[in-house]
Amino acid sequence: MRKLATLVALTAASPAFAASGPFFSLTNTNFIVTMAFILFIAVLFYFKVPSMLGGMLDKRSEGIQSELDEARALREEAQTLLASYERKHKEVQEQADRIVEHAKSEAANAAELAKQDLQESIARRLAAAEDQIASAQAGAVKEVRDQAIAVAISAANTVIAKQMTAAQGNKLIDEAIAEVDAKLH
Repeated sequence: MRKLATLVALTAASPAFAASGPFFSLTNTNFIVTMAFILFIAVLFYFKVPSMLGGMLDKRSEGIQSELDEARALREEAQTLLASYERKHKEVQEQADRIVEHAKSEAANAAELAKQDLQESIARRLAAAEDQIASAQAGAVKEVRDQAIAVAISAANTVIAKQMTAAQGNKLIDEAIAEVDAKLH
């Protein structure tokens, strides 16, 4: 308080030297203004305005400090979350890469299986076609053989019919009946 009074006196003294007449007079405006200023400062100190302003500034400083601390905490939390998300992103990317590789290997296996199945199907169809060809060939051979037998029988019938007499025919019929009778009994 004493330093403030000295400071006020020094600042108030400089206008006093510039004024004409006695400084400590109620007619001197500089003296009245200085006294009003000192009275104003005293009233401010009486009502503890500087301590209230200091308290308000301290409160504001504490608020700013708490906001800064909260911002730091939020920043650290954000960095932690970012690191966590980056780690999760990396894990998900690795898992996606594994899935893609697995899908590629599965596709290659499926293609190989399909190729094997196709080869087996072709082999089965070839075997079936060969069986059909063999069956058709056997049928054709049988048909040719049957035709040859029919032609041979017809030719034999014609030859026998021309060479055989009625008595020889009756004799052959009697021999055939006897042979059948012997085989049946």
